[in-house]
Amino acid sequence: MNDLVVECPICKKSVKWISGNKYRPFCSERCRLIDLGEWADGNRYIPEDAEQSDATSGELDKD
Repeated sequence: MNDLVVECPICKKSVKWISGNKYRPFCSERCRLIDLGEWADGNRYIPEDAEQSDATSGELDKD
């Protein structure tokens, strides 16, 4: 069976998706920490989907 190979989201290196790679999907701890820093700084985020949101801004303003 062939191992799945993915691209590191930070440096674009090829990375085997195996249980022995503790940094997957990243190639190294360095790339993992760079990604974590981007989330912490607000440079990466999950965009809000207004149609799927439980509360709209109008509902929040009622209080």
